[in-house]
Amino acid sequence: MSPALETPAKASFAYKELVVFGVLILLCYAPMIASMAGVWVNDSDMGHGFFVPVIAGYIVWQRREELRETPLRASWWGLLLVLWGAAQCLLATLGVELFLSRSALLFTLAGAVWAAAGTAWLKKLTFPLFLLCFMIPIPAVIFNSITFPLQLLASRLADGALTLLNVPVLRQGNILELPSGKLEVAEACSGIRSLLSLAFLSLVYGHFFEERRWLRAVLFLMTTPIAILSNGSRITLTGILAQVNPSLAEGFFHESTGWVIFLLALLLLVIFHRLLIRAAGLLEAKV
Repeated sequence: MSPALETPAKASFAYKELVVFGVLILLCYAPMIASMAGVWVNDSDMGHGFFVPVIAGYIVWQRREELRETPLRASWWGLLLVLWGAAQCLLATLGVELFLSRSALLFTLAGAVWAAAGTAWLKKLTFPLFLLCFMIPIPAVIFNSITFPLQLLASRLADGALTLLNVPVLRQGNILELPSGKLEVAEACSGIRSLLSLAFLSLVYGHFFEERRWLRAVLFLMTTPIAILSNGSRITLTGILAQVNPSLAEGFFHESTGWVIFLLALLLLVIFHRLLIRAAGLLEAKV
């Protein structure tokens, strides 16, 4: 593999290398990818996983003309990253460590791009490669350490909101005692699902609709308070509906309210973006 690939013949060879690398990576990681897809199907918190590689692939396709104009300069450093990914996957598989074995795929993909196309290509594909992180399930240790505090926070928010609405409520941890019965803020209602999905969508939304990087960063950071506020609102709404009819606090209706609140969270993110644009415009006009 030469250090520079600039002639049409060598460029064509480099594109073939990328295709070969891609096919080999898919074959080597096929069992792991299949198991990860199983998590996307069975774990509602990771339902967005199916859309991640599709959107990342679309962004790469969208940049195809820009990539064609980028010089191809193969790098041996990329092969070292590929070997790192392979070693990590092997050791993680032997140690039955799912997160490390799955994240090894990202190192291998980045290494393949670096090895076959060079540093310039790797820089231009950094964002779609980063998006692929959202298709990997969070390690159980980290997941459990996040979900319970979110459950307690959502319970506190709902407790305060119901009290303001004059709905009698007594909170014990993540359980709300209502006149109609107990309302438990379970792990599935912690808000981690909406937080992960909203964070991913904020990055995609910022990529397509905002050019300024600092605004993209602000939008991404705002996903946490928006997701927490939305989840607290959902639990509050569930508590109110439980007073009307306890059956409305579970089953299909309960799930449908989750989708409605999530769509409202997306709308809130868009509105916040519009307000930021106006504020930035006013600041620029004063300057």
